Amino acid sequence: MIDLYFWPTPNGWKVSIALEEMELPYTTHLINIGKGDQFDPDFLKISPNNRMPAIVDPDGPDDAPVSVFESGAILMYLARKTGRFYGESERDRIAIEEWLMWQMGGVGPMAGQAHHFLKYAPQMDPPQDLPHAKDRYRAEVGRLYGVLDRRLAENEYVAGDFYSIADMAIWGWASLWEGQQQVLEDKPHFARWLDTVSARPAVQAGRALHAELRGDHRDKTAQSVLFKR
Repeated sequence: MIDLYFWPTPNGWKVSIALEEMELPYTTHLINIGKGDQFDPDFLKISPNNRMPAIVDPDGPDDAPVSVFESGAILMYLARKTGRFYGESERDRIAIEEWLMWQMGGVGPMAGQAHHFLKYAPQMDPPQDLPHAKDRYRAEVGRLYGVLDRRLAENEYVAGDFYSIADMAIWGWASLWEGQQQVLEDKPHFARWLDTVSARPAVQAGRALHAELRGDHRDKTAQSVLFKR
């Protein structure tokens, strides 16, 4: 039984979706990022960068427990462990890892900054309504989604004609395109892919995990924990 350290965010969804897709049993341990659970010393032993998600697999390599932090590393670990959603060839794996790294280094950070400056910063005390930051991250997310749309014009899924951990990684942030002030009319292939992935039962189950706890981080205490530490 894998221990999942989780809060319902796009990064958390990557791993909850993967566990559902791979049909791996897991126990959820909530890490309330608005209250500062990510700074608890016990959690830092698992995730030294004070970020969730993280996992502990009691049945790790050499039949010994292993902890894994960073969502991309977790996805690759689970894909290797199960032999699923990691393609059939080395060329497949290269494509998967390219687009997984593209998400980790591009879509995730840029969409996260877009959410921050478009939704949260203007509500801070004092307000931080910064037009340059809003324009910069809105535009960069749009550019990245344009890259994705062109890729999906030639492929059913991100890495090819097969669904993979790269799709799982990208979907969570991409599904929140409205909060990033994006449009889909000029990205038909991206829109098609969003609908296809969103229809998967395991994606729906992973997205629904503790969805009732998802907040907008406008609480002043949560802002102090999330944005000033």
